[in-house]
Amino acid sequence: MRDQPASQVTEIDQTQEPKTLVEAAYLRMRRDIIEGIYAPGEKLRVEHLKDQYEVGAGTLREALLLLVTDALVVAQGQRGFRVAPISIADCEDISHTRVLLETEALRQSIARGDDAWEAALVAAFHRLTRAEQKLCDNDDSTTEEWEKCNRAFHEALISASTSRWIRHFQQILYQQSERYRRVSLFRQPITRDIHAEHHALFDATLARDAARASSILSEHILRTLDAVKRLPVDFFSQRA
Repeated sequence: MRDQPASQVTEIDQTQEPKTLVEAAYLRMRRDIIEGIYAPGEKLRVEHLKDQYEVGAGTLREALLLLVTDALVVAQGQRGFRVAPISIADCEDISHTRVLLETEALRQSIARGDDAWEAALVAAFHRLTRAEQKLCDNDDSTTEEWEKCNRAFHEALISASTSRWIRHFQQILYQQSERYRRVSLFRQPITRDIHAEHHALFDATLARDAARASSILSEHILRTLDAVKRLPVDFFSQRA
């Protein structure tokens, strides 16, 4: 893989193999932050991490700057980088903004989606169903596969939206919500039938019932917020 400045790395496809050293380091660090290997607020020391990720200091800084753009890392001027903090208030903001954008995009997709859109949605739901059947194995690789399929399904739902800006910001917000979803999944038992939620959303969308599909999607997003709110208060205060 060749090196490449961060300014030239845009819209990295996280489902494909990285093309540069910067992309590889970025994707590995992103995964580690989302999975909680680095705690919110933890200092990220370039001199230590460059050996762990097997890249040079310059390449690692480029990757960290990409993570700053993702709002997963905070740059502190001459003091280096820290993992971005998390809070219930932040999760609420992300969740409610997702509801606003995604339900509007879903309504647009239902109104304008053609046969190709339906076919892509059916394929995405099929892959998600297969991944959800494997989740009970409690294996890191199956969790990672589910995350990719879940993201692809949510993107397929709104892919016929006429607003590229809504789709762009949805991707940013989804990425932020993924961090909170991982936290809630790893630290407390799952008490909801996520597959049933996805199935109901899929059925309502294919039936072109925009009102019902939007309502299901909204409830689906906010249930993750409810799960985060059930985490111990000191989980957030100790990592601020």
